[in-house]
Amino acid sequence: MRVLALDTATEACSVALLTDDGLLARCAEVARGHAEQILGMVDAVLAEAGISLAMLDGVAASVGPGAFTGVRTSVAVAQGLCFGANLPVVPVTTLEALALQAMHGGAGHVLACLDARMGEVYWGCFDGDAARILVACGAPRVGSPAEVKLAHAGARGIGRGFAAYPELAALPGIEEVLAHALPDAREMARIGTVRLLAGAGMDPADLRPQYLRDKVALTGEERAALHRAPR
Repeated sequence: MRVLALDTATEACSVALLTDDGLLARCAEVARGHAEQILGMVDAVLAEAGISLAMLDGVAASVGPGAFTGVRTSVAVAQGLCFGANLPVVPVTTLEALALQAMHGGAGHVLACLDARMGEVYWGCFDGDAARILVACGAPRVGSPAEVKLAHAGARGIGRGFAAYPELAALPGIEEVLAHALPDAREMARIGTVRLLAGAGMDPADLRPQYLRDKVALTGEERAALHRAPR
């Protein structure tokens, strides 16, 4: 299998190419300009591997949750690449990518958590799975840190939601926290490969962003109330 993965949903902009010969990747943490960087990263990994886009078996696309503009960029770029080369696409979430990153160290249960701004976090619980790499313990959610709950004790926490809200590390059942981790296309490539092999590839026209909420910013009154609230 030859699978390209890409992600622009958070501060990290990353691309990975997984083939039978190994994994090639590019990653940069940038404040903005993801759209300008991502195609150059795609060209770089394809050139290093010596293959063309048409030689791929599919694309794993990050669908969020994350920054609205970044999520839209990730989906649109994946669609454009797949339409142009007649490739199937599989969606992978940022929370799934974080969870697999945490599982590399042997964690069987993971709480993945990203800062959603406006006093909220995107979060989801995951377990390792022999056939599917990982399985979600329920739907991904967005809400206040006080709403976050573990599916299983003995979990590893991962993601910048923990850096933004350190109180999450004190949840009963959290054993270790990787608070500064961001999603990476390398994990998305691994998840995407499993899904493509299982026949889950879809028409790129059917790819949809996963926003989890439709509000972009707080009002002035809401921001003031958030600053007054105890942490």
